[in-house]
Amino acid sequence: MASVGATPGRTPQGPGPREASASFPSPAPVPEPREAEEEDEEEPAEIHLCVLWSSGYLGIAYYDTSDSTIYFMPDAPDHESLQLLQRVLDEIDPQSVVTSAKQDENMTRFLGKLASQEHREPKRPEIILLPSVDFGLEISKQRLLSGNYSFIPDSMTATEKILFLSSIIPFDCLLTVRALGGLLKFLGRRRIGVELEDYNVSIPILGFKKFALTHLVSIDQDTYSVLQIFKSEPHPSVYKVASGLKEGLSLFGILNRCRCKWGEKLLSLSRRRAQAPDAQAQWPRPMGPAAPRHVGSSRTGAQTRVPCMAGGLPTTAPPGKPRLWFTRPTQDLEELNSRLDVIQFFLLPQNLDMAQMLHRLLGHIKNVPLILKRMKLSHTKVSDWQVLYKTVYSALGLRDACRSLPQSIQLFRDIAQEFSDDLHHIASLIGKVVDFEGSLAENRFTVLPNIDPEIDEKKRRLTGLPSFLTEVARKELENLDPRIPSCSVIYIPLIGFLLCIPRLPSMVETSDFEIEGLDFMQVAKAVNNATERSLVLIDEFGKGTNTVDGLALLAAVIRHWLALGPTCPHIFVATNFLSLIQLQLLPQGPLVQYLTMETCEDGNDLVFFYQVCEGVANASHASHTAAQAGLPEKLVARGKEVSDLICSGKPIKPVKELLKEKQMENCQMLVDKFLKLDLEDPSLDLDIFMRQEVLPAAATIL
Repeated sequence: MASVGATPGRTPQGPGPREASASFPSPAPVPEPREAEEEDEEEPAEIHLCVLWSSGYLGIAYYDTSDSTIYFMPDAPDHESLQLLQRVLDEIDPQSVVTSAKQDENMTRFLGKLASQEHREPKRPEIILLPSVDFGLEISKQRLLSGNYSFIPDSMTATEKILFLSSIIPFDCLLTVRALGGLLKFLGRRRIGVELEDYNVSIPILGFKKFALTHLVSIDQDTYSVLQIFKSEPHPSVYKVASGLKEGLSLFGILNRCRCKWGEKLLSLSRRRAQAPDAQAQWPRPMGPAAPRHVGSSRTGAQTRVPCMAGGLPTTAPPGKPRLWFTRPTQDLEELNSRLDVIQFFLLPQNLDMAQMLHRLLGHIKNVPLILKRMKLSHTKVSDWQVLYKTVYSALGLRDACRSLPQSIQLFRDIAQEFSDDLHHIASLIGKVVDFEGSLAENRFTVLPNIDPEIDEKKRRLTGLPSFLTEVARKELENLDPRIPSCSVIYIPLIGFLLCIPRLPSMVETSDFEIEGLDFMQVAKAVNNATERSLVLIDEFGKGTNTVDGLALLAAVIRHWLALGPTCPHIFVATNFLSLIQLQLLPQGPLVQYLTMETCEDGNDLVFFYQVCEGVANASHASHTAAQAGLPEKLVARGKEVSDLICSGKPIKPVKELLKEKQMENCQMLVDKFLKLDLEDPSLDLDIFMRQEVLPAAATIL
């Protein structure tokens, strides 16, 4: 067990009467939700680690989904047993370990041992081997410099972006750069965090941060148990017996009373970490609100200084990692004394009111990285804006409170400096832009009036939408069949409106539901009214008339719009008229782009990828669709044969087997008729029988 001492004689003073009674800004009133505020339900954080080891040096980078940040460690020397890598794995507990398929014997042996650790809780990390070409130095640099990062302003030029990233990422650490490149390749392939999003949505990366392993004390499991830092006991609930143990009477149990979600993450426990021998890590010294806030005193009331075993939350450490305080004890005396100053300050009776006020402000500090991630993916809810608004104002209150406290204490000085005046600007913008009352009433994000004239105009249109749709329905009814008594219009956002008519008593057959000339009416309106800001959707236009006429009309309409040049509307045409391209009925140019659905033929099967790609469909795939619908194979094969004959211009011949079967049936029918003749019947006229029965049947047989 290792022990460290603190330098005595440091006595921080509490604020004077004037300082203790100072008031701090309170957030502007925000309407509360109708229901009780619920804590954000966060998905379990995932960490994906990429590591390279070469010539005695280690390059490490990992991605943390809890704050969408990539952390990297500059090239560091490591022993052949890879002890440093083992310490990193014990620290961050990654879900997957990504490395190159081309490795030396030491790394191969280490990964094999890691994959065979059956006792590792909660589960062993997934070992992922990528081709060595994915870790190339130049291609890795290209991935880093060409990435789409939300923290880089769009106004930056390519040169400014390179300089900015060079100030964050050590491009002289070749292994680290290669590890970062391989990690980006893996994230793009697995689409971590955006698995269900469109492919144009990039992986959310909110920053690059550096981490290091320094100034920590290694403590084994026996020491944790003897000092009663952790104490596990069976859970009393019968419903949670199978889920494991709960924390008993221990140092952690005493201190685990955090008001802020970030504090809970710092002190949150995972019993498996306490059972890991030599669990240690090294991180930069903490900054900001990382010092302990919940302290106690002895029975006699004497002020007590207890050496702090906690490691603190550094600004570069990812939030949500279990045991950050207790499994990473520091041996930095300056850091320990800095924490003890904070503890002694809040033990003074005259500082109790200040501690309670800070306690209330910390309760409003929420998970800002999670909100920023939702904003990047356009998943922001109204409650997220409320939480962000309260968080910013609470941060301002913490900043102003710490500025009034003794600046000789490092924690107060760090908070006063780190929380800049930009928070005032952020809070002011949110308060001036977000309409909290309207957002709660409509259950969607709304903006206050007089912020943007364009938004105000769109809101005015949205408000008057019922009257507008009524007028549209009236005009549509004038153009419909006189038998239709009424119609209604349904507005579909981002698409347009849907015209609905009642079913008439005369509508029985399928043809009764077709409105003659409706397609031409809609296309005529689009041709006469569409502008360069219009979106025109055409689906199978011309299929309801003669094939040649329909093809000619479709080509004429599209050529009319293309002739407009820059004022041509945005047009999406879905058609099965392949002759439109084969006969080159449309002019070539930048305004025309051909798209189709990506497919692949696997033997006799057709595989649909459900993705749009550039190109033209070379077939309608009707035979594959008919086979999937359950048509007999003979019919499908015959249909494909006839289609090929038509496309090649060859004559269509009947199937010999079917023709022979038909001839045999006709012969049998003719024989049956002869057998039924009664030649002794005086009324029988053989001439009539031959002309009406035999000769017509003979024409189908011969």
